[in-house]
Amino acid sequence: MKELFINKVKAFIEHNGLIDGSAPVLVALSGGADSVALLRVLLELGYDCRAAHCNFHLRGEESNRDERFVTQLCQRLGVTLHVKHFDVPAFMAQHGVSLEMACRTLRYEWFEHLRRELGCDCIAVAHHNDDNIETFFLNALRGTGIAGLTGMKPRNGAVVRPLLCVARSEILDWLKALDQDFVTDSTNLENDARRNRLRNIVLPALYGEFDGAKDALLTTIDNLTRCNELYIESVGVMRNIVSDHKGDSLVIDLEILNSFTSREMLLFEILKPLGFNYDQCCDMLTSAVGRHFVTATHKAAINRNNIEVFPLKQDDTKVYIVDLEQDEIAEPVALEISHISGTPFTPAMVNGKTAVAFSLDIMQCSEVLLRHWRDGDRFKPFGMNGSKLISDLFTDLKLSEKQKSDTWLLEADGEILWVLGYRAAQAFAVPKAASNYLIVRMK
Repeated sequence: MKELFINKVKAFIEHNGLIDGSAPVLVALSGGADSVALLRVLLELGYDCRAAHCNFHLRGEESNRDERFVTQLCQRLGVTLHVKHFDVPAFMAQHGVSLEMACRTLRYEWFEHLRRELGCDCIAVAHHNDDNIETFFLNALRGTGIAGLTGMKPRNGAVVRPLLCVARSEILDWLKALDQDFVTDSTNLENDARRNRLRNIVLPALYGEFDGAKDALLTTIDNLTRCNELYIESVGVMRNIVSDHKGDSLVIDLEILNSFTSREMLLFEILKPLGFNYDQCCDMLTSAVGRHFVTATHKAAINRNNIEVFPLKQDDTKVYIVDLEQDEIAEPVALEISHISGTPFTPAMVNGKTAVAFSLDIMQCSEVLLRHWRDGDRFKPFGMNGSKLISDLFTDLKLSEKQKSDTWLLEADGEILWVLGYRAAQAFAVPKAASNYLIVRMK
């Protein structure tokens, strides 16, 4: 029994290339049966292990009991243990996340920090194939694509799962054979969480009604994993046909995209790595020209013949206060400010695009700033009656979405004075033959 379990895990690690053994392994150790079995089997296989335990202080004395248990276990096994205490409620309040997400984020951020600090090869966590079946059902119940039905992967970056090849029952049998005790998280017995209800109620009933259901589900997950690999390869080929990279933007030809039967799914697979969801991708294909879709990192703009996607810059919504008393402005764009005195102004001194002139009245403004354009922005172009939408100016200039995103506006007390690089406004125009004024140039 002992050798069978060890050899099964050993073969799984080697087949998936999970641990190379050249550096220590950081083992996530909660004190429960799964993590204790993981630590014990990795030690049996000869790996140099370090243990990491999170105390979230969410279960009162039980949390401290777990810490005492793992401390004594590691002392007995001769394993270095690292313990971290967390204030979960404070993190939840600060970041506005759920309890589960807070614990997950805190746990894995610390694990990765510790892995780098200790020079460990990987972070070993104790998920087994029962966990994989639960993940399959939870994702299916949320509504998911093929990738969500493939369960957990043996490796995800630096995180490895050596026990995905074994069942919870095998883990318990092996620990019994070792005469190894463990602690039980009492919250796992409560059925208030979706996963617990699935684990404690739904799946036992399913297995009781259908012989061989568990093995069949594991086979299905394995088949879906291979189908997903083929699907990803196929999408990769189609992505090369559909998309065209221009600088750091992505241009998707709508005519080519529309030639595919599952165009929504193809667009989703192309844009999913950039944070766009399936519903957004469906909306993109039916939206009017000019509409924008935004994620935390990217913006997609609907054009007549294509969808242009480009990164959001950190300063997309940031404003920069401009001190016109200075001779130079360094950011966000380099500007040179000339304070002219005694020389009569002539229009030939500026071009209205990269060099503009302002009367000294501008110095009386309470706030002068640089910012990116926003939907609905208007200005009064020099030499034109009335106002004009900045977006219409961009259309006249045939600017791409990336060029629009890169454009800066100079604004004084809420009025746009200059679309840098393209057009000046009438505001604060220099009177004819005036001898005191400012000239601002893009460097």
